[in-house]
Amino acid sequence: MSSPRTERSILFVHAHPDDEAISTGATMALYAAAGARVTLVTCTLGEEGEIHVPAYAGLASDAADQLGGYRIAELKEACTALGVTDHRFLGGAGRYRDSGMMGWETNLRPRAFWQADLDEAAGMLVDVMRETRPQVVVTYDEIGFYGHPDHIQAHRVTMRAVELAAAEGIAPAKVYWTAVPYSVLEAGIGEFADTEGNPFEGLTSPDDLPFGTPDKEIAARVDGHEFADQKVAAMLAHATQISPNSWLMTIAGNFGAEFMGVEFYELAVGERGPGGGPNGWEADLFAGLVI
Repeated sequence: MSSPRTERSILFVHAHPDDEAISTGATMALYAAAGARVTLVTCTLGEEGEIHVPAYAGLASDAADQLGGYRIAELKEACTALGVTDHRFLGGAGRYRDSGMMGWETNLRPRAFWQADLDEAAGMLVDVMRETRPQVVVTYDEIGFYGHPDHIQAHRVTMRAVELAAAEGIAPAKVYWTAVPYSVLEAGIGEFADTEGNPFEGLTSPDDLPFGTPDKEIAARVDGHEFADQKVAAMLAHATQISPNSWLMTIAGNFGAEFMGVEFYELAVGERGPGGGPNGWEADLFAGLVI
């Protein structure tokens, strides 16, 4: 049975634990603090994640294969940091396994999310939509932002779920895809040039990167700089994946809230609401909606 839309409700669909913090953490914290219903659906446990902290190496998939279970606790801590109380794994914890990077043999495992039946997985997401009735849904673009199979599959599942929800008359009014404008990447290539662990080392143009969105295709710029510290805390909660000495933390320390607290989105479904600034970007993902 569907619940009525009685409050602002936003649904984030991510592939692995830590994706929510890195790409949408400030946005999630902002809306949670504002009293909106914020729901996070994570599609896998991240069992194939690369462990950057030697103390946790024994959890790896080629060792004890306990990383996924460990990351459940990391995700819970991250959600607490963001103020998010409604988190679910798609189909339940462990229903789908991390597929690993594109081309790995792990892509072919029967439980790999990359192998998931699209309508079955989308149906599980529709179940969440029936309950939470989001006006806004956030996920990745067609290439999963940077080409990871689970990110691509999260995109496919989410967009199929939106179609199924529309057939029931409960579709979200808007669907956004995470994005980074070319202008931000261009600035980053210059700003980070002399930093240790520079993620843009050797690059001279955003065209050299496997991600990035032309500024004209950006619809929203969410300024959550007041929640940058919460985003950083959420990222650090994923201790197996993000160490305090990682390039992300170095950049956070050097460039602060403007880097960590501002997040961008492309509008895939729905009408663009009123915006501002030189680009007319929305400042609110609910812009233009009457709730």
